[in-house]
Amino acid sequence: MGVAELAAGVLGRTSASPLLAVGSGFIDLTPIWLKDFAIRRFGDDDKTVLLIGLGAGITIAALAVGLLSRRRLGWGLAGLAAFGIVGMVAALTRPVAEPVDAVPSALGSLAGMAALALLAHRPPPSALGALTGKTAQVLLARRPQPSPATAPGTAAPARGEATEAAVLNEKNGSEPRSSGGAGPDRRRMLVTGAGVVGVAAVGGVLGRILLRRGDVSSVRADLRLPRPASPPRRVPGGAQVRVPGMTSFRTSNRDFYRVDTALVLPQVDPRDWTLRIHGMVAHPVEMSFDDLLRRTLIERDITLSCVSNQVGGDLAGNARWLGVPLAPLLREAGIHGGADQILSRSFDGMTLSTPIETILDGRDAMLAVGMNGEPLPIAHGFPARMVVPGLYGYVSATKWVTDLKVTRFATDQAYWTKRGYAERAPIKTFSRIDVPRPLATVKAGRIAVAGTAWAQHRGVDAVEWQVDNGPWRQARLAPVPGLDTWRQWVAEWDAAPGSHTLRCRATDGTGHTQPEHREPPFPDGATGWHSVVVTVT
Repeated sequence: MGVAELAAGVLGRTSASPLLAVGSGFIDLTPIWLKDFAIRRFGDDDKTVLLIGLGAGITIAALAVGLLSRRRLGWGLAGLAAFGIVGMVAALTRPVAEPVDAVPSALGSLAGMAALALLAHRPPPSALGALTGKTAQVLLARRPQPSPATAPGTAAPARGEATEAAVLNEKNGSEPRSSGGAGPDRRRMLVTGAGVVGVAAVGGVLGRILLRRGDVSSVRADLRLPRPASPPRRVPGGAQVRVPGMTSFRTSNRDFYRVDTALVLPQVDPRDWTLRIHGMVAHPVEMSFDDLLRRTLIERDITLSCVSNQVGGDLAGNARWLGVPLAPLLREAGIHGGADQILSRSFDGMTLSTPIETILDGRDAMLAVGMNGEPLPIAHGFPARMVVPGLYGYVSATKWVTDLKVTRFATDQAYWTKRGYAERAPIKTFSRIDVPRPLATVKAGRIAVAGTAWAQHRGVDAVEWQVDNGPWRQARLAPVPGLDTWRQWVAEWDAAPGSHTLRCRATDGTGHTQPEHREPPFPDGATGWHSVVVTVT
């Protein structure tokens, strides 16, 4: 693994790292239920957990290879060859794979085989120590007899006795010991093992350092974005409900949720970045990042949410996005009749599909370059990403975007639609209780019940809340700058002692009310009333 990481670092190919390639392949093969469990259980740490699990699996497999090699060296070598083949296949099946990506896994496998052969090698025994059977008996029979002057206990053992001891040791399978106390085989094993560990550690660390040499953090820090020609609407006073523990109306870049398949964040230098618009268009377009920044920029407050968000979940965030409107770009390219999809591609090969009508219907769909007043964080798509209000992220929010193909759903399928998710995925009307928290204990008397609701591009017109199957009550809605952000709500409750269940439901601008029955996120988003149980003392 150390040699393979070093080779990937020398090549500058993150996708060629066997650990990352196998991890990405595992993500591709992960069943939907396991993916949802990982996101629900580990959140933003799901990739760290995956890498730790892969490391543990590799360690167990390496132990198995070592045990097999004790029985027969060929079995251990075959196991290491299998390691290499798995790594090569995983690397070559990545969306951005090149033939050279197979090299690190191949070199790593060969290095492992060489290390195993070196560790398992035993030097041939001495000629005398190897003597057995009749030859040893003859030598023993010919040994000189001790004289009284050299009787045991009075002098060093006779030469014949030393020979006999060596033969007996050989017959018993033991090694003659040196005066230092450690056998030469043990000493050689320790030295060789330390050397192998050193090569592995140095190779792995150096490989990681080399792979990070493309880090664009400093480039991002030096980037200055133009001011928008169309500034955002003012966020009205009162948009933030002032209740202790309440969610912030605007989500900070650090706290904004992250759900993607990238085990290592793509490092895209804006000086090298290009965007290609092609497919079913009259005039294919290719532009640089500077070209993009010279266009008209808009800035809007928009809430994004993930299709994996469970009822009451927190995989949603509200930010101020700066970007270039998408609709004019597509119209300039000249969309052919019959096209109904934008297949967007990320720098790392991820593909997402977006219905064309949601870009052309007047909403603020954009190629975003800024987030909350600064260039996009690397984790959120630097230098450019898609943002389309009203759609779940898997059909609208391509990070590190580099390619837009105008096509048809019947012709091209994106990553998630191949796995059974819906082609068109408008965000469902959703509300949750943020305060009090589930299983909280509160004091009897008047307390605040507050939460967040969203129905991007339709808006939230009402939120109702309920205690213990009692009557539904209207909550007070906070003002918002537009239809594309979430909306906070608050109510007052005269809480009596005991255990109580609180529920909420929202109604959007079209008159649709959040349904009671819960449905899982797959294939087009979760539904159902959110409820929390609290204890009043």
